[in-house]
Amino acid sequence: MNRTHAGQTGHRPARKLLSCALISCLALGAMADAGAQSANATLRGQVVSASAGTEVTATNVATGSVRRTQTGTDGSYTLVGLEPGTYTVQANGNSLTVTLTVASTATLDLGGKQAASGPATTLDAVNVTAPVLQEVRTSEIAKTVSLQQIQTVPQMSRNFLEFADAVPGMIFTRDAQGHTSLRGGAQNSSSTNVYIDGVGQKSYVKEGGVAGQFGSAGNPFPQLAIGEYKVITSNYKAEYGQISSAAVTAATKSGTNDFHGEAFYRYTDEDMRARTPAEKQPGEDKTSSAEKEYGFALGGPIIQDKLHFFVTYEAKRFDLPVTIVPDGAATGAVSSLPANAAAQLGPASQAFKQDLFFGKIDWEPTDADRFELSYQDRDETQDGFSGSTAPSSGTTTDNYDKRYALRWNHSAYSWYNEVLLTHEDSYNNPLPRTYGNGYVYTTPNGDQDPTVIQVGGASPLSAQTKGQKGWSIEDNLTLNSFSWHGDHTVKMGVKYKAVDLEAADALDINPQYYYTLDNADFPSDTPYKAFFTKPVNGIGSLSPRVKSSAKQIGVYIQDDWQVNDHLMLNVGVRWDYEKNPAYLDFVTPQNVVDALYAQDPNGPSGQTYAQTLALGGINVKDYISTGHNRHAFKDAWQPRLGFSYDVNADEMHVIHGGIGRAYDRDLFDYMQLETTKSALPQLTVNFRDPTSGQCYRDAAPCYDWDPSYLTGGLAALQSLVGASSNAGVEVDMLNNKLKTPYSDQFSIGMSNQVGDWLTDATISRVLSYDGFAFTLGNRYPDGSFWKSNGQPWGNNMDGFGVLIVGNNGIETRTTQVLLSAQKPYTKESGWASSIAYTWTSARQNRDINEHYSFDAATIGDYPFIKSNAAPRHRLVVTGSYDGFWGITFGGKLTLSTPVSGNDFLCGTATSGNQPGCIPTGATPGGNGRFLLGGKVWGYRSVDLQATKEFALAGDTKLYARLDILNVFNFENFSTLNYTTRDGKLIASYNETGEITGLPRQVKVEVGFKF
Repeated sequence: MNRTHAGQTGHRPARKLLSCALISCLALGAMADAGAQSANATLRGQVVSASAGTEVTATNVATGSVRRTQTGTDGSYTLVGLEPGTYTVQANGNSLTVTLTVASTATLDLGGKQAASGPATTLDAVNVTAPVLQEVRTSEIAKTVSLQQIQTVPQMSRNFLEFADAVPGMIFTRDAQGHTSLRGGAQNSSSTNVYIDGVGQKSYVKEGGVAGQFGSAGNPFPQLAIGEYKVITSNYKAEYGQISSAAVTAATKSGTNDFHGEAFYRYTDEDMRARTPAEKQPGEDKTSSAEKEYGFALGGPIIQDKLHFFVTYEAKRFDLPVTIVPDGAATGAVSSLPANAAAQLGPASQAFKQDLFFGKIDWEPTDADRFELSYQDRDETQDGFSGSTAPSSGTTTDNYDKRYALRWNHSAYSWYNEVLLTHEDSYNNPLPRTYGNGYVYTTPNGDQDPTVIQVGGASPLSAQTKGQKGWSIEDNLTLNSFSWHGDHTVKMGVKYKAVDLEAADALDINPQYYYTLDNADFPSDTPYKAFFTKPVNGIGSLSPRVKSSAKQIGVYIQDDWQVNDHLMLNVGVRWDYEKNPAYLDFVTPQNVVDALYAQDPNGPSGQTYAQTLALGGINVKDYISTGHNRHAFKDAWQPRLGFSYDVNADEMHVIHGGIGRAYDRDLFDYMQLETTKSALPQLTVNFRDPTSGQCYRDAAPCYDWDPSYLTGGLAALQSLVGASSNAGVEVDMLNNKLKTPYSDQFSIGMSNQVGDWLTDATISRVLSYDGFAFTLGNRYPDGSFWKSNGQPWGNNMDGFGVLIVGNNGIETRTTQVLLSAQKPYTKESGWASSIAYTWTSARQNRDINEHYSFDAATIGDYPFIKSNAAPRHRLVVTGSYDGFWGITFGGKLTLSTPVSGNDFLCGTATSGNQPGCIPTGATPGGNGRFLLGGKVWGYRSVDLQATKEFALAGDTKLYARLDILNVFNFENFSTLNYTTRDGKLIASYNETGEITGLPRQVKVEVGFKF
């Protein structure tokens, strides 16, 4: 890293380390995203020839705010809590102007012969006007995404997280429904966290990592409000909590002493895109589609140098083309579908609407104090149908997220304190698009029944309410004046959060009738089973809508210790705790307990169902809750140690590494099922073949078929089992000693500065443990899980349906080689570029996108197979160039090898008491020859953009922008078909199915700035 000096050359004198870490502690009960994951920057260095106590000031050029500190005995200084931006730094008659980035620690020395008005320099700047100073002396595996990249790199839709895709180890995807997700390494998206101005946006209930992001085509935050952000893929410091893969910490824009504003409008439609693979099929027309995005931002002074405001609004109005196709193994049964069901296969259009608002007021009454009040609001409505789910069986989801944050920062010469009070209100509420009977057409494939298509009323499980609402308070203290065997900056923090978690898992609507096609053992015109809900009385206070007042605590202490001019150590530890009453206070219904200790209906005389389960390795005492025998997980201690060694003490070549543990959390969406499924049970009943009298796959409970069960709908099915019967009622039970998912992270690498290029090469190893999964609890009377290649689905406890048990056990093992090279933008050069390459070897014992695992007796019985989360090779190259006629060009190249699929290899059992199908990973052949011969690529895209500004009066500018996405119209198929050949599972792309990303598409944008 180039260091900036005012009048000094040669060897750098020893100077005080500065950085972060210390905390206080508190104990109440809860695992929180505790500790401020600050977006602020730290500036450190030395004032040459300065005496102890010399004042150093940093003045924000845009807002006039001032921060002060004093030098130590060796002339070293540390300024913490600086808002990302451009500062004039002064000390001892010397001055330099620099720009600091989000969540960074930069070095600046002052002094010597140079005049006070030394040349302007930038540190990883947003608006770069001189050579860039990067933070390289860090053990974190991290990269910063600048505003210049956000403004020049082509973009599928305005979601600021998309630019994290250019960081090694990160994958941003947009699926065929427009849903976006961000994933770090080979873990699922739920293990990530995004921090906006230090406030975690974690989803506690639904998947996706960010609240409101699961199954959404939207942006979690308005892009116009983002100044820049930092992506940390692993080995973050102790201040980061509730996370086990990647962290994104973003800084928002603020008002300045000048009024500034901008507005934009972005548009595309079906005439501006190529056909999807489904639309290319004979007889198909191009589906109507359109994407409109528009918004504005405005900021400025209320009181010069003291009080400023910033507001922004962004909107999305989408009609997205999707394709309805059978599950991969069910394609051959399409010809047997009824005409009205077959007609619903193929292209369709999905509506999406989003409104985003953000506003912030900042007030600095003194040089030592800063107050910020911010509000963000996300409102969206989205249709949901894809894969084998037809539009008639889809949902319409209302999704909103509202957050307030009040912050007080106080700085002194030797310490800095931050107090943060927040409130959040985030809910996701899908409802069926159609009410009435639903029809699911399947076809047999080994012991599986993949879906051909689902039509009619959506499943009762599609009608849900999931959300979180609560407040938090936290305090973070940084001490920056410790000197003992080197220089120390100690940061500590504590956070308490009270949040209500709420979930309703289903409504009492829309029974589902299942038909099997192309099956010699069961007629296709008679349902072989029905799935429906039935309210149950007499089970205490249980409700189909469960609300849990969770308490969360997080505590950390962290020391950034600069041992000498070469070695820096980052040492920290954090502890998280969560008290979730819905899990801890749950009481297993007495009728379930009685059934567990009653006679096994299929077992020998005198053998209880509990004894049957014990023979199969399940101790019911581990799952029966009395309301007093469960305890919150207290072992979430997370030591974190990192180092960086500056080879020549000039920040040009730095070796870095780290080791640490990071705990995430168990999602409430899983924890609440004990309650909601007991209060509103979800029943499955089976029907006999009218001719043979046999039930499909010998499933139970089984009834004679009567057409009135179809014409009478839900009421007829509920009367079939009776008002007081629990026959067919699924029983969910959680382990009384649930743990919290976590990952152990290891890394070693080296950063270098070669001319204008900043490079890094890192080897990362991440091992994740204790992921949550439900497994089938049923056992045959002798305790076995397999007989005649079949599972004991019909061997239920007396009077109930299947038993589902929840445990920890999903694991991933990931090794990555992360290579990056970045040439920052400067006006002198007029161009910028970044190169990110990731090599991944990852294995897992269960599809990380699934939390139901019914194909083995326990999670421990699953084999480790190829991961379906990340490709073996992935390359992302971005660039921008100030071209002719004042046009700014930008480009992005993305290449990756195919991602493996996870499915089942059937017919491998050597005896009837072994599984007929085993989980297997299979990598499809590529779908294109771009750049290399042979079909090696799983995803390919070349994206381009061009922007032209037109100067008007004063500082006002109009601009026009053109984005061409997927220029070569590569078809990046995402739907997989599976076959078996020579005893191996073979995966191949469904070339009429859905794609990842976009077909070739042109987007136009116009706007103005002043």
